[in-house]
Amino acid sequence: MDLVGELQDSLICGDGAMGTLLLDRGVALERCFEELCVSEAARIQEIHEEYIRAGARVIETNTFGGNAVRLERFGFEARVEEINRAAARIARNAASGKNICVAGSIGPLGITADEAAARGIDRAACFGAQIAALAEGGVDVLFFETFMDFDEMEIALRRKSELTDIPAIASFACAAEGRLASGVLIGEAFARAQELGAAIVGANCMNGPHAMVQLLERVPAGFITAAYANAGYPKYHEGRFIYYTAPDYFAGAAREMVAQGARLIGGCCGTNPKHIRALAAALAALEPVRNKVVRVIESAPVVAPTKPSAVVEESLLDRIAAGKRVIICELDPPKTLALEKFFTGAQALVRAGCDAITLADNSLAILRVSNLAIGAMLKERFGIMPLLHLSCRDRNVLGLQSELLGMAALGMRHVLPLTGDPARVGDHPGAASVYDVNSVGLIAIIKRLNEGFSQAGKAINRATGFVIGCTFNPNAKNMDAQVQRLERKVAAGAQYAMTQPVFDIRLVEKMQQRTAHLPIPIFTGVWPLLSGRQAEFLHNEVPGIVVPDAVRSDMAGREGEDGRACGVKLAQEIARAALARFPGVYLITPFLQYQTTVELAGFARSI
Repeated sequence: MDLVGELQDSLICGDGAMGTLLLDRGVALERCFEELCVSEAARIQEIHEEYIRAGARVIETNTFGGNAVRLERFGFEARVEEINRAAARIARNAASGKNICVAGSIGPLGITADEAAARGIDRAACFGAQIAALAEGGVDVLFFETFMDFDEMEIALRRKSELTDIPAIASFACAAEGRLASGVLIGEAFARAQELGAAIVGANCMNGPHAMVQLLERVPAGFITAAYANAGYPKYHEGRFIYYTAPDYFAGAAREMVAQGARLIGGCCGTNPKHIRALAAALAALEPVRNKVVRVIESAPVVAPTKPSAVVEESLLDRIAAGKRVIICELDPPKTLALEKFFTGAQALVRAGCDAITLADNSLAILRVSNLAIGAMLKERFGIMPLLHLSCRDRNVLGLQSELLGMAALGMRHVLPLTGDPARVGDHPGAASVYDVNSVGLIAIIKRLNEGFSQAGKAINRATGFVIGCTFNPNAKNMDAQVQRLERKVAAGAQYAMTQPVFDIRLVEKMQQRTAHLPIPIFTGVWPLLSGRQAEFLHNEVPGIVVPDAVRSDMAGREGEDGRACGVKLAQEIARAALARFPGVYLITPFLQYQTTVELAGFARSI
């Protein structure tokens, strides 16, 4: 079957979801669906044949996650060729003797560019291995589907063009507003994919039928367009996702998709042979549409954040630009609802010269009062500027963005994205860690919010005004790796950095030399040690903190006021060295013992 040729003058029905039917038929959600092409080939072939009987003329191989990165989760990363060739063979068997196109399904890798760089993963090579295996297996087209990042699609299409001349379908997952998560407008994505060699462009997943029509309204005529909508929105029940969209409704929406220029139409998540049967019948009575009115995508508003009856919070970066020294003091939210000491300490720190109070987000995975609530109370009750840490551990991408929008609504600007300590090391070891993204991914999300868009590319109607921080650990044995990671954070959108506690003046000097090329201020972490036992605890039990042998030797046996005095003296030396080289300093309060940090803040302000 010449798919591209037929689509010049015809409408063609694609197939529906594979995973939906596998789950309905008892396959556990935790299984590797792609591996079933080897262990249960007959089951996969039966699903292909059901879709063909329903009227599908394009069937996709069961290989959406058939790349080494996704297969690694199941221990199958060495079986890319085996699984993809088996999947292609099964689909070819199902299509044998029929005028059916076999499309090799290729999904995104499921990792960010930063994660790929950190793990040393060659994304082009990963796509190349799957492309080659599917091509060898005899697929007719390669279906690159559910891509949200245009850069990743570009990598995949370029690798395809190097390996084979098999036609390509480039399909993006994009919200109805018409903007990819990476910021590219859907029409622009289609045009650029076509320039990269895609014969067919389209959209799949993310949207139900109605939203898919809305998305297609934003696509100019002139493309050979594919549309694979979900069967509406699912309900989660007893470990399964259940979709309720009726086949007739799905087919009715498909008529509207045709009116918006779609020619290859199938189903994505939640669809089954009943949907495809209704879809095929609807398409049989229609002709392709070549001209249409395009719904223009409005430009994103660039509006400075405002807060009713309040002045927009001054940026710490503005203070630095004005030649002022900036002193940030950390005061962890309390572990209980006894808040009086915390608020007393915060006020004392500000009186001593602190510009902002930075609030950890359940650091070390230990339960504390919400830093957003504490930050709001500091701001509203006492006029104190909060700088909130935000951990990727406890919230998915949806929750992280909701938290950020809440911060913006409350007039808070300063945020420090963190990957976060895993839940299992804290006081709730049975809690799950989320990690939808890492700190670099979260920085990129916040940068997009500052541009007026969510991670999914949806306009939020008012750009946020976050001042985005990041962490930097100069204590690590491999300083080069840490500087490279800091460079990636700056490239993602970080505007300042805060370090782990530093206890060695020579390290401050080295840090200045190694980061001089970066256009951001760095706030050196200064922790006043209180005793020899604390020095040993920090060095041996807290990740990221290194207390040099000489310091631990000097602190050994020191307790009480003697230990505190020795620790404060060292902290003053570090603060003096940091302020001689950087425009500010980050003072860390040990275990809510704010009196010592008050002393240091006064010292830092006076020198």
